[in-house]
Amino acid sequence: MKRRTAMVVGSALVALTMTAACSSSKNGGSSSSGGGSKAYKLAFIQGVAGDAFYITMQCGIQAEAKTEGATVTTQGAQKFDPTLQTPILQSVIASKPDAILIAPTDVSAMQQPIAQAKAQGIKVVLVDTTLKDPSVAVSAIASDNSGGGKAAFDAIKKLAPAGGKVLGVGVQPGISTTDARDKGFADAAKADSKYQYLGVQYSQNDPAKAASIVSAALQKDPDIVGIFASNLFSATGAATGIRQAGKQNSVKIVGFDAGPDQVKALQDGTVQALIAQQPGTIGIDGVQQAIKALKGEPTTPTIKTGFSIITKDNLNSAEGKAAAYKASC
Repeated sequence: MKRRTAMVVGSALVALTMTAACSSSKNGGSSSSGGGSKAYKLAFIQGVAGDAFYITMQCGIQAEAKTEGATVTTQGAQKFDPTLQTPILQSVIASKPDAILIAPTDVSAMQQPIAQAKAQGIKVVLVDTTLKDPSVAVSAIASDNSGGGKAAFDAIKKLAPAGGKVLGVGVQPGISTTDARDKGFADAAKADSKYQYLGVQYSQNDPAKAASIVSAALQKDPDIVGIFASNLFSATGAATGIRQAGKQNSVKIVGFDAGPDQVKALQDGTVQALIAQQPGTIGIDGVQQAIKALKGEPTTPTIKTGFSIITKDNLNSAEGKAAAYKASC
């Protein structure tokens, strides 16, 4: 009888131990700062894969998710295109994450697909770009893009103080962030009588097209003194176009973003200033807002992050190094 009792007790202890082990495995890592809260499943959908801006944001998201004891998956299309982003989003929705952090590739075209995520009970955070109606999300986090565009014009004024013709090389209409940058630059340029604003032309996120735009513009207006390129690929292409035209010493480029190609162009002297966003901070804030929403805590509907101006003079400083984007985590 004693032996049977001992066997029963022993079996119960083994079962209890196995249950605890399974429980520990299932919830492992969830208590790093969340106090043992649920290990939330997060998904990050980039605006475009391979872009150093979104890679740097991914690094911030991954680091903060780890701190919160959450898991995160990352996907992105090869081009900044709503027709390519929509099926990726639909696939992610089908995997039933707790929250999605997404950079919408169009303010209108992505409205309904993102609304589907909300309808499925998934918390949505908009990162970098936004929608016409951002109320579908618990928070929208982005740089002060209009202010960044104005800062780009201020940089050109310092580089070409005598004034002259200036051109904008944008991405495509309908992207909230670059639209705001282009407008911020245009408004500042139009307000200064020493400068003639030649408008903005769109590269469709293609460096080769941006190079072609700049080459053609310099043939038509060889006295252009400054070009503002409102994203990473536009800046890369603009730098190529200026090199091809042999105008490195007369045309000043201010680029938006600070990926490896832009930093190299700055080092080479083809680009004279970079307006660097804070994609890592956007990612960290995005995870924090998603976790708050999942816990039923109040969220901040709109968050604006700052930017840094990088030149050759401060590129190797602590500030310059911190502002440069990452090629990998």
